[in-house]
Amino acid sequence: MNFSKKVLPNGARLIVVPMPESPTVTVTVLVEAGSKYEAKKLNGISHFLEHFAFKGTARRPKTADLSRELDSLGAQYNAFTAQEFTGYYAKAHKDKAEKILDIVSDMYLNPLLPEAELEKEKGVIIQEIKMYEDEPASHVQDLFLALLYGDQPAGWNIAGTTKTVAGFTRQALANYKERHYVAEATAVIVAGGFNNTLASNVENIFRGLSGAKKPEKAKVKEAQKTPAILVKHKETDQTHLVLGVRAFSTFDPRVPALKVLTAVLAGGMSSRLFTKLRNELGLCYYVGAAPDLYTDHGLFQVAAGVDTAKVELALRAVIGEWRRLVLEPPPSAELRKAKDFLIGNLYLGLESSDELAQFFGSQEILRKPLKTPETFVKEIEVVTAADIQQLAKSIFKEENLNLALIGPFQDQKPFLPLLNLKQ
Repeated sequence: MNFSKKVLPNGARLIVVPMPESPTVTVTVLVEAGSKYEAKKLNGISHFLEHFAFKGTARRPKTADLSRELDSLGAQYNAFTAQEFTGYYAKAHKDKAEKILDIVSDMYLNPLLPEAELEKEKGVIIQEIKMYEDEPASHVQDLFLALLYGDQPAGWNIAGTTKTVAGFTRQALANYKERHYVAEATAVIVAGGFNNTLASNVENIFRGLSGAKKPEKAKVKEAQKTPAILVKHKETDQTHLVLGVRAFSTFDPRVPALKVLTAVLAGGMSSRLFTKLRNELGLCYYVGAAPDLYTDHGLFQVAAGVDTAKVELALRAVIGEWRRLVLEPPPSAELRKAKDFLIGNLYLGLESSDELAQFFGSQEILRKPLKTPETFVKEIEVVTAADIQQLAKSIFKEENLNLALIGPFQDQKPFLPLLNLKQ
């Protein structure tokens, strides 16, 4: 798979991923600005700015101009905010490559941030916050981060709170954009079918971006000596829980082993957790596991929505599967299946231009060495059963356990004895 990278004189980075046979093209702009870059009183401003960028530019001043023009191109488009970066993208037929580049770059570089739209957008985002709070399967994820990291950016809601959002001003948004949306923090990714002039056009468009030094994000503070639990009372029909442990950063050499370990536990319908919790015990409809790795910390978690009367059984089952990996390495056939699951899904997930843009862009914006899918496959293939067992021993420790749950419970006392890897 061919790709190229170029750093512009002002520090902006351009990644080009040609797919000559692809009928589509995707233009993505990523910036190192997210909730970890925010002060507490500005919690949620990265997300608010991402929303507000759709409210018009100098060349497209009306609120609906951007979306109307993208819709008229038959484009798929959106934006998103994470802890460590924000992204804007559009995907369309390759004949529209120059047009979607023009629109996405205009939105990123020249948003009007209209004062008249400010209060309306506050209402939209406050309703978004409330929507996710009303969805236990989603909200329990926020609670889990709050449990692990507490009152620091890594533990805050990316969207902010209703109080912080209500207090944002246009000037605060403009100041944040000026400070954070600088060339050094910006990466542009173009993937798909496009002509040879598109890359040079990207350079021309982004060469005027500020060369100011990018701000640094807050460093995560971690300290845990005993298991921790956070319970939120809600009269739900089932209990939604996240059970997890602290792990390591996305740069750690053990990342491939963690991916294989995750696949052993939750890679498809034949995985250990799916087989145990759903097929054998009938405790849940959904159960999954995933690592969540950042530039300076990380975690591994299992999430499930279970029968409220059988939460104890579910927790014992999950911890029991963790303990199995601590006590014995996975057999060779299961290890092979997990690797094939990861490799197959890697390639299946890279069939379109937007997926390739995300694949290379997510590496670049975190300042990781750019790896091709083939390199990822090689890293997966060298993982051994002994690596999995050793990794399990290092992260599945009793003092490292954390549980967040939403359900009809008043306190954490009934759950404390369950966070025990020796039972």
